[in-house]
Amino acid sequence: MEKRWVVKEKGGKELVEKLSGVLNINTNLTNLLVQRGVTEFEEAKTFFRPELNQLHDPFLMKDMDVAVERIKKAFQNKEKILIYGDYDVDGTTAVALVYTFLKEIYTDIDYYIPDRYAEGYGISLKSIDFAAENKFSLIIALDCGIKAIDKIEYANQKKIDFIICDHHRPGEKIPDAFAVLDAKRNDCSYPYKELSGCGVGFKLIQGYAQKNDISFEKLYKYLDLVVVSIASDIVQVTGENRILAYHGLKLINTNPRPGFESILEYSGIKKTSNKEENYFNRKLTITDLVFLIGPRINAAGRIESARNSVELLICDDIKYSKKIGHQINILNTERKSLDSQTTEHALEMINQSSEMRKKKSTVVYHPGWHKGVIGIVASRLIEHYYKPTIVLTKSNGHITGSARSVKGFDVYEAIESCSYLLEHFGGHKYAAGLSLKPENLELFIDHFEKSVSETIKEEMLTPEIEIDSVINIKEITADFYNILKQFAPFGPGNMSPVFQTNCVFDNGYARIVGKNHLKLTVADPETCMKPFPAIAFNQGDYLEKVLKQLPLSICYHIEENEWNGNISLQLNIKDIKI
Repeated sequence: MEKRWVVKEKGGKELVEKLSGVLNINTNLTNLLVQRGVTEFEEAKTFFRPELNQLHDPFLMKDMDVAVERIKKAFQNKEKILIYGDYDVDGTTAVALVYTFLKEIYTDIDYYIPDRYAEGYGISLKSIDFAAENKFSLIIALDCGIKAIDKIEYANQKKIDFIICDHHRPGEKIPDAFAVLDAKRNDCSYPYKELSGCGVGFKLIQGYAQKNDISFEKLYKYLDLVVVSIASDIVQVTGENRILAYHGLKLINTNPRPGFESILEYSGIKKTSNKEENYFNRKLTITDLVFLIGPRINAAGRIESARNSVELLICDDIKYSKKIGHQINILNTERKSLDSQTTEHALEMINQSSEMRKKKSTVVYHPGWHKGVIGIVASRLIEHYYKPTIVLTKSNGHITGSARSVKGFDVYEAIESCSYLLEHFGGHKYAAGLSLKPENLELFIDHFEKSVSETIKEEMLTPEIEIDSVINIKEITADFYNILKQFAPFGPGNMSPVFQTNCVFDNGYARIVGKNHLKLTVADPETCMKPFPAIAFNQGDYLEKVLKQLPLSICYHIEENEWNGNISLQLNIKDIKI
């Protein structure tokens, strides 16, 4: 698939040079900082060394004081408390965090994860009935609830109070809960708006600890849960999230909870003998959390019950955690098989419909698809047909679906424009969920396509590679890379820098490795520098042209490659232009 290369605008020359002088680093590295809004020495110090004391006061969030007081009152009155959370990674990590923290203070507490198939997303009537029957008078809802107007009214009738901790966009009306913590509320002045659902849960326990003389050090052990939620929910790795992610990664790498250790063992990550420096045989990154931990935690809720995920996350016994980890790994294998089969079926449907391929959006439906994998399948389809995509299946008499988007396009707004046809919808700019009655399906597909085609820009339908800087290969040194590493943790808002270099040549020994990966060694003849090893995953089709010794433009990440105990720098090429 052809890609557009877009070079970011450089920071002001004077500003870059001034900061470069103060920091004594390469101007290309300084330019990366300025592009990220870092323009002063103190800001750079904070960026490179995020400190937990830089976190915002939780009481800046609207209703935090009310929420903390309500929890304290529940303790005093010996009420039963139910911790409620969504069935994905963000929801289960949030439940594990708040449940474990409160359980150390108070015993009459339990948790509840809705069944993806019987109850669906968000707060369910069944859960409220369960709470009423079992005499729970306070429910703390995590990663959901901001649009649960009717459900909260029902709970109020049952004399059950709700504290909602959410990070999704509110509707026009805020639920009439006892407290609603959501930085995206229009009437909330909290300085950072991009927390994960687990992140909001962390702010709640931070607020409780602050109000009740509990040392912040006692909260540190929960940061591993927060960073996994940040990575898996693909929220911004900026501001407060970056601080939480930085310290959460450090915790996972040095002292992982048993549940994470068990999951990683099934992912091929092993313990090291030198546990003081690093618990595992290599340093884990945000990317590892996204691809190794997140899918396995999700698998339980997709295939069976997400209670298994919470059990794994709150478990403090390594033997028991390995038993649960094994079960979850089996579910993940089943999930991958379903994902593959459904993707293949959906692609076949698209390939057989010229009308569908002409559209600016992709909407596919089959009543037999497994509800637990449709979000993953939507992402897979975008890899083939780069358009806003919705995958739909049938569940409990309704059609339910997951939407994913392309860079720059707000799929939530497009779905919202069809809201009169929907029973429920919610989500973010790039990912959303929805449900509708079967009789509205064709009308919804037409209206969604109309909304997308009227608002999407043509260039958004071509994958974009955003390039941070155009550099010469001779600038890539060990010192350059050592500073570049300190830009981590990487993620949305602070992606791993992409560099472009023009007029380089392969040394003539390019070859295919693995299935279709291009292994080459690039050099700039003008500088006479030592050639750089490079790998271009899934780009073996370029081999014939590369071997012709034509000049290449490449865009790439710089990374370390370990082989036979030797570590060297290599270029991870994202795209090639001859």
